[in-house]
Amino acid sequence: MTGENGEDILAGGLGSGGAIIRRGNVVNRPAPPHAAAVHAHLRALRRAGFAGAPEPVRLTGDGREELTFLPGEVALPPFPAWSQGAGVLRSVGALLRRLHRASAAVPFDPDAGWPGELADPEGGPLLCHNDVCRENVVFRDGRAAALIDFDFAAPGRPVWDLAMAARYWVPMRPEAGADAAARLRILADGYGLGAADRAALPRIVEQATRRGREFVARRVAAGDPGYPELLASRGGWAAWDRVEEWQAAHRAAFTAALTAPGVPRSAC
Repeated sequence: MTGENGEDILAGGLGSGGAIIRRGNVVNRPAPPHAAAVHAHLRALRRAGFAGAPEPVRLTGDGREELTFLPGEVALPPFPAWSQGAGVLRSVGALLRRLHRASAAVPFDPDAGWPGELADPEGGPLLCHNDVCRENVVFRDGRAAALIDFDFAAPGRPVWDLAMAARYWVPMRPEAGADAAARLRILADGYGLGAADRAALPRIVEQATRRGREFVARRVAAGDPGYPELLASRGGWAAWDRVEEWQAAHRAAFTAALTAPGVPRSAC
């Protein structure tokens, strides 16, 4: 959508907190409270060789930030058919692995006020993105090329970040049906996940799902706009119950698919 003065109003997730505006090659958006630390991290990722994230331009002083616009396609609801393919899923895993390799080489300030809402409860050695949903991945030529919206980045384990991504991209929900185990394997293969993390991944997905439920519950209780309606449109808390029950019931199948012969050797 185009606003006044030729500005483009970009679609933003519920957590964005306000309008996201593109002016040429710059995106102006609400800044998280810890924006200075996020900007420092994004610059460090660039220095470490990771080009799949926006470059910070500046903090504007009015509670907003400016970052470079990343060209490409983003899958928005209703999600297009092209975003469901196995090649796309594999490329999401590969992109997340590239992020983690760069992030592992970048020191971070543990006291920078990283948000805990979607963070790994066990903490970890690098900054995870924590919100690799469909709306936060930029595609070029049918492959995941970049990540946007690092608002929920926080210290964690790489496998936690992958579990969070699996929730959206497999997706780890009953509607994924019989393909869920095979798609989880494709995502893990694309990432190059090691054997120990493969065995642990199904339970970590369950843990991440509970984290997501707690996040939504806090937002609903706080009266954040959009969350009560979103919850209702997706079946309310009963739907969350079904997701958690389904994940637990299929844990053995997921583990078997992930650890079957032919697992790629970890690149770590």
